[in-house]
Parts: sequence; C-alpha cells; structure tokens
Amino acid sequence: MTGNPLFCPCTPYGIMQILKNEKINIRGSEVVVVGASNIVGKPIAMLMLKEGATVTICNSKTKNLELHTKRADIIIAAVGKPGIINGSMIKYGATLIDVGINRNSENKICGDIDFPSVKNIAGYITPVPGGVGPMTIAMLLTNTVESSERSIKTQ
Repeated sequence: MTGNPLFCPCTPYGIMQILKNEKINIRGSEVVVVGASNIVGKPIAMLMLKEGATVTICNSKTKNLELHTKRADIIIAAVGKPGIINGSMIKYGATLIDVGINRNSENKICGDIDFPSVKNIAGYITPVPGGVGPMTIAMLLTNTVESSERSIKTQ
C-alpha cells in the first residue's frame, strides 16, 4: 500500500483500530509481520511504518523466524498456518495480532498463533474467532459509509 489509496484495506484498518482502542504504542515499536500478502501483510507493514514503527516482514522464505519474533513488541501473524507462532517465539509482554483463520487437527477454528502457549506470556492477544475478523467487517462498513458520503458530496 503505497501512495494515498482512496480507502484503507479493511483488515489492516481493523488491526490499527484494535491497537488504537487498546492504547498500544506503535511509535518506536519493533513490529514483525509474518506474512507478506498484498491484502494484509504489505498494507499493515506500510501503516505501521507510517506510524513510526520499525517493521520486519517475514515470509515463507524467512530463515529462523524465531529470531525475528523474539525481539518484536508487536507480532502480526497472517499466513494461514495453525500455531506457526508459539510461546517459545515471543518475548514477555508482546502484543500479538492473530489474523489467521484455520482448522486444527480436531477441526476446531484456530489462528496462526498457538493461544494456549502464549496466553501467559503475551501482554495482549486477539482471539480467534472474534478478534480481527469482526473488526475487518466493521472497517468494511466504515469504508462503505465513507464511500457513500463521498459520492453524495460529488453530486
């Protein structure tokens, strides 16, 4: 997401709203984005940079993912792999944003972050389901209203 897009992509917009609502400091933070998609990974990285964070984007070719995640103040996991981030990979008090929607071996919905292993280490973690997904929908509605308002103004 470079330049000045007409609308902020819904999932990254939702993530930013979650961080804002929870009063999580972005400026000066080390942010690791796990997943480099054009829909979530790259746009959220650009938004974080714009807010003054130091950003590392990790992808499927990244070696030693744990070296990156262990130093992160904020981890955004958006790869679609259940439990790719676990408690041994994060520092105490880290903020974890789980964008993943997966099914585990018991066919239960789970995220990219192994919730049981991080829940006593993380300072904040979004649940799956019920975290980023509902915020994505809320931001879609926000963008829709904004689009309608712009349309009315230009008539």
